[in-house]
Amino acid sequence: MFRTALRNLLAHRTRLLMTALAVLLGTAFVSGTLVFSDSVNKAYRDRTSRSLDDVAVSVTSTGGGPGDAGGLGTRTADRIRALPGVAAVRPSVTGTVVVADRHGESAGNEWGSTGANYAPAADGKDRRYPLVEGRGPASAGEVALDTKTAAKTGVRLGGTVRLAVDGPVMTKKLVGTVKTDDPRVGAGGSLALFDTATAQKLLGTKGKFEELVVTAAPGTDPNALTARVRTVLPDDAQARSGTELAAEQSKAIDEQTGAIRKTFLVFAGVSLFVGIFIVANTFTMLIAQRTREIALLRAVGASRRQVVRSVLIEAGLLGLIASAAGFVLGLGVAVGMRSLLGSNGAELPDGPLVITPASVLSAVGVGFLVTVLSAWLPSRKAARIAPVEALAAVDAPAGTRSLVVRNTIGAVLTSAGVAIMLYVSTLKNARDLTVPMAGSVLTLTGVIVLAPLLSRPFVHLFGRLAERVSGVSGRLARRNALRNPRRTAATASALMIGLTLITGLTVTAISADRGIDRMGDQDLTADYQVSTAGGRGLDPATARALAKLPDVEAAVPVRVTGFESAGDPAGIRGTDVAAIGKVTDLKVLKGSLSDVRGKHVAVSEDYARKRHLTVGSALPMTFYDGKRATARVVAVHSENDVLSDVLAAPSFVDPHLDRVRDQEVLVKAAPGKADGLRAPIRKALGGNPAVKVESRDDLRRSAAGDIDDVLYLMYGLLGVAVVIAVIGVVNTLAMSVFERTREIGMLRAVGLARSGVKQMVRLESVMIAMFGAVLGVGLGLFLAWSGGHLLRTSFPQYEMVVPWGRIGIFLLLALAVGILAAAWPARRAARLDTLEAIGAQ
Repeated sequence: MFRTALRNLLAHRTRLLMTALAVLLGTAFVSGTLVFSDSVNKAYRDRTSRSLDDVAVSVTSTGGGPGDAGGLGTRTADRIRALPGVAAVRPSVTGTVVVADRHGESAGNEWGSTGANYAPAADGKDRRYPLVEGRGPASAGEVALDTKTAAKTGVRLGGTVRLAVDGPVMTKKLVGTVKTDDPRVGAGGSLALFDTATAQKLLGTKGKFEELVVTAAPGTDPNALTARVRTVLPDDAQARSGTELAAEQSKAIDEQTGAIRKTFLVFAGVSLFVGIFIVANTFTMLIAQRTREIALLRAVGASRRQVVRSVLIEAGLLGLIASAAGFVLGLGVAVGMRSLLGSNGAELPDGPLVITPASVLSAVGVGFLVTVLSAWLPSRKAARIAPVEALAAVDAPAGTRSLVVRNTIGAVLTSAGVAIMLYVSTLKNARDLTVPMAGSVLTLTGVIVLAPLLSRPFVHLFGRLAERVSGVSGRLARRNALRNPRRTAATASALMIGLTLITGLTVTAISADRGIDRMGDQDLTADYQVSTAGGRGLDPATARALAKLPDVEAAVPVRVTGFESAGDPAGIRGTDVAAIGKVTDLKVLKGSLSDVRGKHVAVSEDYARKRHLTVGSALPMTFYDGKRATARVVAVHSENDVLSDVLAAPSFVDPHLDRVRDQEVLVKAAPGKADGLRAPIRKALGGNPAVKVESRDDLRRSAAGDIDDVLYLMYGLLGVAVVIAVIGVVNTLAMSVFERTREIGMLRAVGLARSGVKQMVRLESVMIAMFGAVLGVGLGLFLAWSGGHLLRTSFPQYEMVVPWGRIGIFLLLALAVGILAAAWPARRAARLDTLEAIGAQ
C-alpha cells in the first residue's frame, strides 16, 4: 500500500501541485513566525547580557524622600564601596531630555527621548555607552549623544546642541558620540549624556541616584555580595543580584516577543485553516476520480483499513514535502517580518536568524498533521464504497441523507452562534471576551457547514444572470456549480473565511476611526493643544505668554491630578473656569460654572449619577498626596472628553501637585487666524523641541494613525489566507476540468466553440468566488455589528459605519479572483482534443 500511495503521488504531481502550494504557504507563515521570534528573542538576550556583563548587584530605590534617607545618595554609595568584594559602584540617573534636530523638532520620539549620566570607571570609560568619537562629558556645558541622534542634529564634535528638559531651551557643546543598547533609543528615541552632577540637576534628582550598579572584585561570590549590600541599604532600597536581574529581563523579553509570536501565529492558523478546505477538496476529487482503481484494490483483497492507510500515506508524503519546502520559504518570511515591523517604527536589534530544532519540528509537524487530518474524511469515504458500486459508477452524487444531516447540524450551530452574538449586542459591559469569541466561532462554523445549502439559491440567481449574458455557457456553468454543492461550498468557504475577517476588521477599525473624529469635533473647540514630550508639564508662564500673542483669543491652562472618594478613583482638572468654554463645548446641566471657586467644584453628569451627587452635595476627597478635603458641588455638566470627572479652580488643585505645572494649554485663535498660528506659538516658546504644538487635525491623526497602521498590517497578514483561497479555486477548477474531460469533448463535438468552453469554466469560477465573497462580507458585517457594541462601554463615540466603498472594492477583487483563477483551467479545457477527450476514461 505504501508503494501504491507513492505511485499515486507521483502520477498526479500536477493535480497535487496547487494543494502542496497551499500547505507550503501556511507552513511558511508558521516557520517564519517561529524563526523570527526566536531570532529577535536571541538578539534581545545578547543585548541584555552585554549590558549586564559587569553587574554583580543592582540597587534601586523603592520610595522617595528628602536627602539620603529617602533615596540612593552619595552616603549609600560610599557605604557599598566600603564593603569587601566590591570593585566599583556606578551611579545611574535617567530622565526625559529632548534634543532638537536640524529642523528644530525633536530628534527622538516622545517616549524614547532619554537623558542619562555618563559615569566613567577608573579607566575613564562608561561600559554602558562605548565611545565612537570624542570623549564623555565632564562639565555642565558639555553633552554626548548617541550616533543616530548626532546625525539627526547635523552637529559635529565641538558644535552646539540645542536641547530641553522641562524648561527653556539650553545649548551645550557636543564632545562625544556613543553607542547604546537602550531599547528606548533603538525604537526611535534619542540619548543625551551629561556628567553625573549635571544630570542630577537637570533631571530633578539632585543629590540622589535611581540605581547603583555594583561591580564585584575577581573571585567574589555575587550572591554573598548581594547579601552584604542589603545590610547597608536604607529601608526604601532593594538589592538584586545580576543573576536575578538577568532572569527578570529574560522574562520581560519572553513576554514582549511572545505577544508578537502569538499574533502572527493566529494569522498563520487562519491560513492553515483555509488550507484544510483545499486539501480535503483535492483528495475528495482525487478519490472520486480513482474509484475504479480503489475498487480493483478492494476486489483483489485490500481491506478498508489499507485503503484508508494508502490515502493517508499519500497525504502525509505530500504534507511532508510541502512543509519542508514551506520551512525553507519561512526563513525569507522571517526576514520580511523584521523589515515589516521596522518600517512601522519597531526598530529591532540586529542578529542572525536562529533556527532551533523545535521550530523545525513544529512547522513541519503542523503542516504534516494538517494535511493528513484534512485527508482523513475523504479516505474514510473511499474505504466505505463497495467494490461493485465503485466499478458501476465513477462519480456518484452525495446521498440526500448526508446533506440533510449536514444541514441540520449547520442550522443548529448557526442558530446558536447568532443567538450568542445577538445577546452580546445587548451587553452594556463585557470584559470577558470568551462569550463573543465563542459566538463568532460558532456562527462562522455553522455557515461553513450550511454552505452547500446556501450555495443553491445563490448559484441559481447568478446562473440565471449568466445565462442572459452568455447563453449556453452560462447555463452549463450554473449546472456544473450545482452538480456538487459540497465541492462548490468547500472551495467558496476558503475565500469566505478570509473576507469575513477582513470585512469585520475593516468595519470595526473605520468605525473606531470615525468615532475618534466625532470625539474631537464634539468636545474640543480649541485650535491648538500645547503640551510637552513625556508629560512633564509646562511652566505656568507658558499660558500667560501665549495669551499675549495678537492672534490668540484665549490660552487656557489645564492642571491635572487624581483623588479617591469612598474608594473610587477619579480625576480632577484645575483650569480657568471662566475661559474654559472658549476651548471646549461645555454644556452646564445644573447650577452655574461662575460659582466654581475655592472648594466649590463642577462634576460630570456620569460621575454625578454614579456617586448620587447633585448641586449642593458634599464630595469628600482624598488626594494622591494623602491630603483630604471636602468639596461642594455647585454645577453638573454634560460628558466631555476634554475634561475629567471633576472641574475646579487652579487654587483648589495646586496644593496637591508635586510641582505646579500645566499638563496642557488649550489655545483658541482669533477668527480667521488659526492656520498661521503654529509658527508664532513655537517662536513665543523659544523653539523649544520639548514642546508639542498640535492642531485638532494633528490630534485626530495621532489618535487614528495606529488604527490605520494596524488595519493595513492585518490586510497583509490575512492576504496570505486569501491567496491560499485563490489557489483552492484554481485547484478545484483544474481537477474539475480533468474530471469532465469526456463531457467537454462531447460539448465540443456537438458544436460548442473553444471560446464557449473558456467562458463556461470562467463563469463557474466567478460563481464560486462571488458566492464566497458575498457570504464573507455579509458574515463580517454581522459580526462587526454585534461585536462592536462591546466597544461602546469604553468608547461611547463608537458607532458602526459601513464603508461601502471598501466593501465594493472587496467584491470587485473577488470578481477579479474568479476571472484570474479560471485562466489556466479554462485554457486547458479549451485546448483539449475533441476525439481524445471523448475517448478518455
